[in-house]
Amino acid sequence: MRRVLFVILFLGFTPALLAQPGVEIKHLMTLPFPVSYFATGATGELFIITPDNQLKKYNNNGDSVGVFNEVKKFGKLSLIEAQNPWKTILFYEDYETIVLLDKYMSVTGIIRLREKNLYGVKAVTTSYDNGLWIFDPVDSKIKKMDDNGNILLSSTDLRQVLTKVPNPVRIIDNDGLLYLYDKDEGIYTFDYYGAFKSLMPYTGWEYIYVSGKSITGIDSTKIYKITQPVPVASETSLPAELQGATLVSFGNRKLYLLKDEKLSVYNLN
Repeated sequence: MRRVLFVILFLGFTPALLAQPGVEIKHLMTLPFPVSYFATGATGELFIITPDNQLKKYNNNGDSVGVFNEVKKFGKLSLIEAQNPWKTILFYEDYETIVLLDKYMSVTGIIRLREKNLYGVKAVTTSYDNGLWIFDPVDSKIKKMDDNGNILLSSTDLRQVLTKVPNPVRIIDNDGLLYLYDKDEGIYTFDYYGAFKSLMPYTGWEYIYVSGKSITGIDSTKIYKITQPVPVASETSLPAELQGATLVSFGNRKLYLLKDEKLSVYNLN
């Protein structure tokens, strides 16, 4: 497979941008071609959508390992979720459709949520046992489904246990817990049966990443890091040149920022 140029094209490797308590940020590279959208995988994969709507997958060595040419076939793409290296989720929120790809970027399943009487879903992720997690806002339940859209498990109605029901934009399955991120309320945690555990009131984050006991988030001006069980976050201010990104992500101790169709990568220490 062709190795993408950004593996050897280190544009302006710089000293640390920040050297203060929290997170140290170092510029690693800027990709030498325009990017419309991107996502990162749990084991270092990088997914890139080009301006001509090709979805390309690269492994953590920078090798091109797959291409998907039918991104627009199912409508406007809302989310790529790749926490399972064997299963990539394409989520089309406006069309309430989930497309499942295998590690080679071939379609393995299509779930049309309306046909399953599921409406208004905003976030989806893979489960620890290779299923899918969603939050159903109609009946306020966390649900696990199989790749055919059959419901395997539902939580209780969260209106019965919470004063305000989450409106999650991201769901994360990590180390025995589910994290539902509501940009207006914070980080809700649940067990795998949907029992509420805690709420950490960190709001306004553009992206959240969970690995083990560590939670990292980013908003327009700062990076936050929480090491559980202490729910207090360290804060690191972003330099002016890193602010105003249209899309951000974390993965393998790296920060990815998309700005003006330029995808830049930074090491985090």
